[in-house]
Amino acid sequence: MSAQIERGLPSHKLITESATRWGSRLQMIERVLEQEKAITQVLAADKKTRHLVPTWQDIMALESVTAALKPLQDFTDALSGEAYVSVSYLKPVIHLLNTEILNPKEGDTELTQEIKTKVLDYLNSKYTDPATDELLTMATFLDPRFKTMYLSPEKLEEIKVRAASETEALLEENPALVLVESSLVEDQPEREGETATAPLPSAKKPKKSLGSFFKTSSASASCSQKQIIEQELNSYILAMTPDGETDPLEWWRFHGSHFPHVSCLAKKYLCIPATSSPSERAFSTGGNVVTCSRAALKPEMVNRLVFLAQNL
Repeated sequence: MSAQIERGLPSHKLITESATRWGSRLQMIERVLEQEKAITQVLAADKKTRHLVPTWQDIMALESVTAALKPLQDFTDALSGEAYVSVSYLKPVIHLLNTEILNPKEGDTELTQEIKTKVLDYLNSKYTDPATDELLTMATFLDPRFKTMYLSPEKLEEIKVRAASETEALLEENPALVLVESSLVEDQPEREGETATAPLPSAKKPKKSLGSFFKTSSASASCSQKQIIEQELNSYILAMTPDGETDPLEWWRFHGSHFPHVSCLAKKYLCIPATSSPSERAFSTGGNVVTCSRAALKPEMVNRLVFLAQNL
């Protein structure tokens, strides 16, 4: 404490790395660099610890590690969130890491460049599996914020064919999905908290217009379901791209009436979280609920307590 006051440093304690907490090593190194002068003064004052005083090579190594890992901290914190952080984020993030964030820059030390290269090699090898790449590509395509941004023209046609076939197969298994989507859009104002007045009972049955008799029959007669899905995909690609902070699930809920078939496929992919952090938080909450003194709790009660702890 006295060394920190003499050196004009903040009164912070040193941080110990935790093997189960991502970013703790970076935080530990940053705290050591912050308190370098105080640490040197305390260690140099004792003959038994004088040999532990960090050298300039040690400080340079710590600064190189910090320069390589610091850009990753913001991305990992963002990806570990729970608010509309879908798996569709992974492909854009990996692209950004390869092209900008972890791209070797002028002034980087050899150690910094080596760490960046190792991290990129690991990430690229982790997501080059064909099945994983197909999932990430489809999820990115169905995210209205990205769409075709990270797809080549050749890949786009392949994805459109695959999306049409998957949507058609999904609706064949459960034809009621489109009807459910339509009903969710109809009661949208009530769920959004808007003031929607209930329709007054009418004494007379409303008359149908002449055009209403041809609205559904002409569409079903002229276009097959596959053609309708393909038309929806083309319209979705041409639709206006929302802001990057837009919740993709909310976007599909508001625009599901325009793309009722494709929205079913979007919900299938965009419900996948980007990381396992939300489930890990639920496990941690469960560990705090089921303690040694509460080991007799029934599973139903545990589920309710964990739900309340996570959502209140």
